[in-house]
Amino acid sequence: MGLYDLMRPAKKVPSTWWSSNDPMETRPKPPTMIILVIGLWIFGTGDAIIIAAGIGVAPWTVLAQGITEQIDMSVGQATFLISAIVLLLWIPLREKPGIGTILNAILIAAAIDIMIPYLPTPKEYIFQILQVFIGTIFVGIGSGLYLTANLGPGPRDGWMTGMQRITQISIGRVRAIIEISVFIFGFYLGGTIGLGTIIFALFIGPIVAICLQLTGRFGK
Repeated sequence: MGLYDLMRPAKKVPSTWWSSNDPMETRPKPPTMIILVIGLWIFGTGDAIIIAAGIGVAPWTVLAQGITEQIDMSVGQATFLISAIVLLLWIPLREKPGIGTILNAILIAAAIDIMIPYLPTPKEYIFQILQVFIGTIFVGIGSGLYLTANLGPGPRDGWMTGMQRITQISIGRVRAIIEISVFIFGFYLGGTIGLGTIIFALFIGPIVAICLQLTGRFGK
């Protein structure tokens, strides 16, 4: 695979040897579950790396913070509210939740809580920026793994893949549009943003697309 092919936008989630044939499968094969768990843990670790960098959180967390400024609830409760609303948006897209959808919420949250105490919190701005980029790459790798497990995407990724299927716009562009829109709305509601937020919003789409390309290539 050349550099040009790698940079081409992913049009769909590729099928791999570990991919489940049925997203609604309740007893998937062990390799599929292992890839799913690893992918979700890497995803959550990426989020933790970005949080520990200290220069801005991911757009969905900005939105959760904005909601807490408008409604008397915690960030966790606001995050749950966002997930519930996003799941309602699945209905017109005809997306269905699976095991991966449930584990998404559990394992990503667990990875964040467990990993943050062990992560560096750099004071120099250049290292903070570098850490955000590393975290964003981790999120992209995690997305590439758990999406190809095909056991049901998380609430936000289900919305992303559903929108891609309906619009036929590349996954990278759909993800970028969603992330940028979310952090703008979250900031409008009162959430806090930083350079890390902007870096994540701008680069997560292309990084997810590249990771899906690589996963599809090496997972054949």
